[in-house]
Amino acid sequence: MIKAIIVGLTGQTGAGKSTVGQMLSNIGFFSIDCDKLSRLVTSKGSPVLSELALEFGEDIIKNDGELNRKLLAKRAFATKEETERLNNVTHPAIKKMVDKKISGAFFDGYDVVVVDAPILFESGMAKSCDIIVSVIAQEDIRLQRIMKRDNIDEESARLRMCAQHSEEYYKEHSDIIIENNEDLDLLKEQLTKLLDLIEVKQNEEGK
Repeated sequence: MIKAIIVGLTGQTGAGKSTVGQMLSNIGFFSIDCDKLSRLVTSKGSPVLSELALEFGEDIIKNDGELNRKLLAKRAFATKEETERLNNVTHPAIKKMVDKKISGAFFDGYDVVVVDAPILFESGMAKSCDIIVSVIAQEDIRLQRIMKRDNIDEESARLRMCAQHSEEYYKEHSDIIIENNEDLDLLKEQLTKLLDLIEVKQNEEGK
């Protein structure tokens, strides 16, 4: 019998983690996008949004009641201490939603659930994963991706990069490292190795 497993997908900001996540989703795995959940828990009128306002200032909430994400990011990524304050507010709510989605996916018959989470280690969700995959990329490539993706300047992009763990940390705490430096063939090759590991893990767990 093959046992359902959880794959934790994380990595450096701007490394192209979402690309890998989409590829795994296309294969047929159930994917949980924690970035989307983060936006949901900080939506207009949410308790988490109110807590963030207390921590980082009422002006992070715009006149229409929506979160000013750029302003929050500027303050929350200014130092590691400020980032930790952000995490302490948002992580419990996100993790609760993730746990619920995992249970629902297994109930629906999925045998692989991918938790796509930039905060996999920080939130403690890594402890529940059978396989941890980290996506990394060259610094200059990441910088350009972040600036384009978030429509921010270089200084703001580097703040987000510095708020994360080092490349060495990801390598030390992951079962699989995927390098995504815009070489699609290499990316597919690394993805195949991940799929092989998933199969091995499933068979081991099913014994």
